[in-house]
Amino acid sequence: MIQIGNFFGSILGYLLWPLYFLFKNYGVAIIIFTIVVKLLMFPFSVKQQKSMAGNAKLQAKQKELQEKYSDNKEKLNQEIQKLYEKEGVNPMGGCLPMLIPFPIMIGIYYTVINPISNVLHISSAAVQQAAAMLQQLPGIGSMFSNSFYAEMQIIQHYDELRPHLDVANGGMFTADELSQIDFLSSGFDFLGLNLLGTPQGSPLSTMLWLIPVLCLVSSLGTQFITMKLQPGMQQQQGCMKLMLYGMPLFSAWLAYTLPGAVGFYWTISTLTSLLQTLITHKFYSPAQLVAKSEAQRIALREQEEAAVKPLPPHEQQKLAAQREARIAAQQKKKAAEAKPAEQPAQKKTSGQKPKGGNSSKGNVNDYLGSKK
Repeated sequence: MIQIGNFFGSILGYLLWPLYFLFKNYGVAIIIFTIVVKLLMFPFSVKQQKSMAGNAKLQAKQKELQEKYSDNKEKLNQEIQKLYEKEGVNPMGGCLPMLIPFPIMIGIYYTVINPISNVLHISSAAVQQAAAMLQQLPGIGSMFSNSFYAEMQIIQHYDELRPHLDVANGGMFTADELSQIDFLSSGFDFLGLNLLGTPQGSPLSTMLWLIPVLCLVSSLGTQFITMKLQPGMQQQQGCMKLMLYGMPLFSAWLAYTLPGAVGFYWTISTLTSLLQTLITHKFYSPAQLVAKSEAQRIALREQEEAAVKPLPPHEQQKLAAQREARIAAQQKKKAAEAKPAEQPAQKKTSGQKPKGGNSSKGNVNDYLGSKK
């Protein structure tokens, strides 16, 4: 995971370093850097929003198909696929825009915490060797409380560590590399906040406690506004609702225990994400996208109908006559069905022997008399 993060972080570092070189302040560079990255990802966010709107538009029709083919899953899948093709909606269209931001977000994080190797692009192996050596030196090793943030700690204590880092004194960095580190270490003061310091254990006078507070407030505010814009999120219960409120607290705790630059970046990233959400909801809300899609469908149908040539008069008369004949036949059939059924007439019994003994005897006598 660390190697993947540093891979993307090294790529994004080529963008962060020119910004720092231009503004000579790491805080300002992080703000501009985050905004630029959000702008680059904005088309993917719009595509994801459109995909969500398309799926929302088809929910009612999908429910009807599910009720109709509840006993035939294969037929249901076929009909749903036909529905997607007919409406021009790709059910997987929102997956890729959701996956792309993750490596970018990871890369930004590793760009912030590893500025020497990912921003200055100095050999990470040399940085690791320098950190390992410095941890062994008496009186200096205590500065490296967390080896994961060794690069930020090297920059934070650069003035004290410089003699030990020079390759001329047995260190790992050349004079040019030390010059770059010196230039980078001088720009971590943003509005009186030392972004290399850690809020935990810092005196209140440093004002670093503002970073976790702003991180918490921005995260909770973003969650609240997002829930207002998307009413469906208010119905979430259980662990999902716990995540909505637990993540801001967790991010605030991390911002309190990690170097200030990390919490500062998370705060800026949260605020830019909120701004992006407001913009996409204003111009690309699901209701607007569905209405726009419906209007385009109606306009297209009107164009198709206008392009159809009217039938010749004799053809119209022929169709009208066929329609009238069909209506008359239907009416005649209904009238026949409405008449009560007539009782069938009783059949005569001639040629058949009537039932009953007396009748049989009379017939025999007549026969005998006629024969005499």
